[in-house]
Amino acid sequence: MKTWQMHELGDPWDVLRLDEVDPLVAAPGMVVVAVEAADLNFADILQCQGSYQVQMPTPFTPGMSGGGTIIAVGDNVDLAIGQRVLGMASGTSGWFGEQAVLAAKDVTVIPDGVETRTAVAMHVTYGTSWFALHRRGNLQPGETVLVLAAAGGVGSSAVQMAKAHGCRVIAAAGGPDKMQVCRDLGADVAIDYRNEDLYERVMSETDRRGVDVVYDPVGGDYFDVARRLVAWEGRLLVVGFASGSIPAAPANHVLVKNYSVVGVHMGGYRGVDPAPFTQCYDEVYQLLLDGKIDPLVSEIVGMAELPRALKDLFDRKTTGRIVFDPRL
Repeated sequence: MKTWQMHELGDPWDVLRLDEVDPLVAAPGMVVVAVEAADLNFADILQCQGSYQVQMPTPFTPGMSGGGTIIAVGDNVDLAIGQRVLGMASGTSGWFGEQAVLAAKDVTVIPDGVETRTAVAMHVTYGTSWFALHRRGNLQPGETVLVLAAAGGVGSSAVQMAKAHGCRVIAAAGGPDKMQVCRDLGADVAIDYRNEDLYERVMSETDRRGVDVVYDPVGGDYFDVARRLVAWEGRLLVVGFASGSIPAAPANHVLVKNYSVVGVHMGGYRGVDPAPFTQCYDEVYQLLLDGKIDPLVSEIVGMAELPRALKDLFDRKTTGRIVFDPRL
């Protein structure tokens, strides 16, 4: 089978290599899946560069999340060949190839009536936003939410999830095209933080009160602005560091404004307490089937286009999700 592999750490668009390898084998407790779709995540790039919190030994096939049809099952697995599933890859056999390996205990069965590409496009992003807004952020209807990088993968999901919960959403992104994407997603206010003063604009839109919740997948300099925009008893959700810079929160400011800085690590629940995943995806899929959310997929790429698509993601040229389909 064909698969992209990292034989050395580095920028994936430079060092990924398309290899022909033996078909994968399902060890006990594992399943092998024929890949139909995989979503491109910024974390995939970090893992290839060796800067993600979970490091992989080389060679490995990147691609943390995806979905497809089970083609082999190991011992002690209560799943069947032919079922459509999705989830996080296990070990070094990731999703950026024709086959991937998953731990059976961690898979989610794709509901009937939901396309595999749609399920994959929403799995990580909407799952992250559910854990951020509901499990960690205790979001309440009527609250005001500021979403940074709101036209991106997790940002676009947060806009839709917060709107579906009855909240007012202020979306911040860079450039007029992304502003329109935010409006199309349902944002009440769209701010171009490349060309506008984010602090002053948000304060103006909230009568100088600030926002109840900040959803921050960016980090870096925007974190310092965002923390000053949190209202009394608000919550600043630390979702990720797409900027590449990890910020620090001054404890005196947290104390004086009486707000919470809340970490959001969805993947960490797998090893600590996986029970919330059932509630998460039950609720997310119901929102999808009810038409209250609609994952934004901006591009579907085939095998040959994957390195270029990862570079576009790194350069912030994308909106919503890019989905990889090795059959193209």
